[in-house]
Amino acid sequence: MITLGRRVLIIGLALALPLARSAAAQRRADAEPSLPPVNTRAIEAHLKYLADDLLEGRAPATRGGRLAAKYVAAAFEAVGLDPAGPSGSYFQPVALVGMTPQPTLVWGKGSDTPTPRYGDDFVAWAERPEEHIAVDGDVVFVGYGTRAPEWQWDDYKRVPLRGKVLLMLVNDPGLQDSTVFNGKALTYYGRWTYKLEEAARQGALGALLVHTTESATYPWDVVRGSWSVEQFMLDRPRTQSLAFAGWVQHDLAQRALAQVGLDLDSLTRAAARRDFRPVSTGIHAAVEITSALRHVESENVVAKLPGSDPRLGREAVLFTAHWDHKGIGPAVNGDSIYNGAEDNASGVAAILAAAQALVDVTPRPRRTILFIATTAEESGLLGSEAYVQAPLVPLDRTAAVLNIDVANVRGATRDIDALGIERSTLGDAFRAAARAESLAVRHLPDVRGSFYRSDHFPFARAGVPALSFKSGIDFVDRPESWGKDQEDEYNSHRYHRPSDEYASSFRYDGTAQQVRVALRVALAVANAPQLPRWLPSSEFQRQP
Repeated sequence: MITLGRRVLIIGLALALPLARSAAAQRRADAEPSLPPVNTRAIEAHLKYLADDLLEGRAPATRGGRLAAKYVAAAFEAVGLDPAGPSGSYFQPVALVGMTPQPTLVWGKGSDTPTPRYGDDFVAWAERPEEHIAVDGDVVFVGYGTRAPEWQWDDYKRVPLRGKVLLMLVNDPGLQDSTVFNGKALTYYGRWTYKLEEAARQGALGALLVHTTESATYPWDVVRGSWSVEQFMLDRPRTQSLAFAGWVQHDLAQRALAQVGLDLDSLTRAAARRDFRPVSTGIHAAVEITSALRHVESENVVAKLPGSDPRLGREAVLFTAHWDHKGIGPAVNGDSIYNGAEDNASGVAAILAAAQALVDVTPRPRRTILFIATTAEESGLLGSEAYVQAPLVPLDRTAAVLNIDVANVRGATRDIDALGIERSTLGDAFRAAARAESLAVRHLPDVRGSFYRSDHFPFARAGVPALSFKSGIDFVDRPESWGKDQEDEYNSHRYHRPSDEYASSFRYDGTAQQVRVALRVALAVANAPQLPRWLPSSEFQRQP
């Protein structure tokens, strides 16, 4: 008996895979001998299926997520890639704990302790896999919550904070002072993930992040939609952790501080100075979180094109893109399915197109090309972190990771960019690949800290040179500002919302440009005598 899920899987693949075989004539006519063409019709078919409502937003360990993973595995197999997972499978298991939180927060001084509204005023979640957490502690404002020795910066000043609830700003001091850190280009110190890590190292009980659209680089609706759904963490022992974490609206924090005679704006200005010291606010916070727990197994989807060289074939160039999205969450205009068409059905469709092209490359690359469609990226890069902890190819034999997260579905451009080109010798390979495609390289400041927000980052932190491909902004047959306007519109109105859906207006010639540049970089690295290396100015180095 053919189940509904399998029937849809077959139909979805049928849309894409015959197109791969029918492109042979086009390859002979149009392509360079060393680089087969990119099948844009297959890209659309893959994206259209992965973003369908049937997959219910592709959350890990859900029916829709399992359909997505099986579809990607079938597509890898159909184009001729070998399985790369344990026991000859296309799957690398990733053990997760799912937690759906129901939190309450009460904070203030004395009897005047207002109860903020969950979702509207705050979100919070457990940082430990426990069904019930009830904690309370005094609130200490710690500025940006940053310890950065290379910038001679320490917001903590060795003040004892064990058992405290830390109130902290997101982003980093460069947001206010362009002479420190990287100015408005956000560093890892500005990411909420770093702040929770550092708060745990300080022995804090919990952390509350103050949200503004400018500092977070996304509006409150993104926070509410992202943290009101099931949260995941890797199912493994943790040496340090907070009891809870959360976000609070700026105005809520401002009112609470005003009740104890403090001004959030003044505190924020003080936090931009090196001499800032933690401020005991006099506020007491009580947090209670009841979580529905699930110990589940998800999977990275892994496939490979074995290298042709007996020695270099033991090394690998990695393509990554995450298949998961947010699943079903708070309804917006009656729609509760967070489809994730651009984020990141588009990236998965792009690496499937890259795989389809690479199997026809002659001669075959000397190093192995490994494709990893990761799980649980939206929960904190968990699939890629799990891979780094248990790599299928040792990290010291991993040449590079090439990541695609939110591919260009708006049309052909005259330019292109990638996060990380200034950090390693991969930048030279990228610029050469762009020239070969007649594309200018326009590298813009990473204001949103995107280098630290996608699946290449755990690899980079472990020492593997990494790039994450971005769209250009100079679109053919469009006004000069159109590309930037479209990017801003997506981030403001569709990112992590149900409206990130497939649209018939999507165009894939720009996706093909990105894929072709990525293919050229992959082939250059796969065939080079030496591995790429980090530049001295980079904060990343290969681990000994």
